[in-house]
Amino acid sequence: MEIFKLVFSPIEVNTYILADQSGICAILDCGCYDEKEFRKLTDLIDEKNLTPVLLLNTHCHLDHVFGNRFILARYNLSTFCSREEDKNRRNAAQVAAIFDLTMPTPPEPGAFLADGQVISFGDIELRVSQVPGHSKGSLAFYSEKDEVVFTGDALFAGSIGRTDLPGGDYETLINSIRDKLFVLPPETIVYPGHGDPTTIKREMRTNPYFNLP
Repeated sequence: MEIFKLVFSPIEVNTYILADQSGICAILDCGCYDEKEFRKLTDLIDEKNLTPVLLLNTHCHLDHVFGNRFILARYNLSTFCSREEDKNRRNAAQVAAIFDLTMPTPPEPGAFLADGQVISFGDIELRVSQVPGHSKGSLAFYSEKDEVVFTGDALFAGSIGRTDLPGGDYETLINSIRDKLFVLPPETIVYPGHGDPTTIKREMRTNPYFNLP
């Protein structure tokens, strides 16, 4: 798997493009806020000769879905996400106004994903894990073959997602990380929704929200 990362919007969300050797790719958490940022995304896709076939969302807070309408218009792709995130999707435009940002309501999902489900595109397989706590329907996407996991806003380098937003719960998030993420192989690379990558081993040893040997 080849992984491209772009950082978008005033909220600085990580948008990932996951591509196999043939160029078939998925777009994860498309945070393009405006036409200029969307051109940056499409220019990279065109430059690398990629073919987007899937749009994924770890969750549907506004910064992670800014670009979903662009992707639908350009590539005819609706997002795959958790059913539990539909309220966040529907409320995204209203929440954006609180940040002095504007956006239309993101389009309806193309499908809903369940815990343990395996999704495939090209020769890439991702296993879906429910990791609620930051939001009610937060998902992580894990590739065993490539030893990577995309955690959205559940787990960051040296931190965890905020839990003071609607649907958030601190204990639920801590349990999600312990039960669904810290059981992955220690060398698994963590690609979070904001900030730099880390590893499962590093977070188990040094993340201040956990007290593990």
